[in-house]
Amino acid sequence: MTVISLEDGIRGRHSVRGFLPKQVPQDVLNKVFELAQWSPSGTNIQPWQVYVASGTVRDHLREQIIAKIQAKEPSRADHTDKGKLAEIFKERRRDCARALYKAMDIAWEDKPARGKAAFRNFEMFDAPHVAFLCMNEVFGGQSAADVGMYAQTLMLSMTANGLASCAQGTMAHYPDLVRETFDIPSDIKVLFGISFGYEDKGNKVNTARTSRAPLGESVTFLGETA
Repeated sequence: MTVISLEDGIRGRHSVRGFLPKQVPQDVLNKVFELAQWSPSGTNIQPWQVYVASGTVRDHLREQIIAKIQAKEPSRADHTDKGKLAEIFKERRRDCARALYKAMDIAWEDKPARGKAAFRNFEMFDAPHVAFLCMNEVFGGQSAADVGMYAQTLMLSMTANGLASCAQGTMAHYPDLVRETFDIPSDIKVLFGISFGYEDKGNKVNTARTSRAPLGESVTFLGETA
């Protein structure tokens, strides 16, 4: 397997929305998730609980999620967003959507086609595996940040091992399905999911790329440096 640098892994990782129908071998899964365990966390509490669905388990979950969406059942996410986005953040989100629609040859005005593209989220983009990232309800915002760091480490671990991924807030819409599937207690809350597998490089949606804000919009340096 080709070894890539950390910089290449960070710059090369991208959200993939089209996967091959090919299972990832268990030894590769073990390697990827073992490496992700080395993610940092406050006082090393490692608050993440991760549940990975594959094969018939993944298929059944996918069917249940799709059925709820088609029945127009409202989301019952354990955690919900609060507050309103400032215009600069809304524009970044619109830019992301434009990049996706352009790659898929979807006109901005074509709402039915945009709706079909959005529905692909609930189909897990045909990824053969999905990981649900969770934490106990006793943890707060700091631990949620720890889970976020774990997610980045996990996705970079996937990239380094030839896998592709897409983090999805939509996988948190029906957390009771996750708890029922994995037989986990009610105090384990679902934050989001990551669909993953091998990238379908022939799927044009995967040609979409987003940009990043200039450094000055996000980082402020103050004081002397060498």
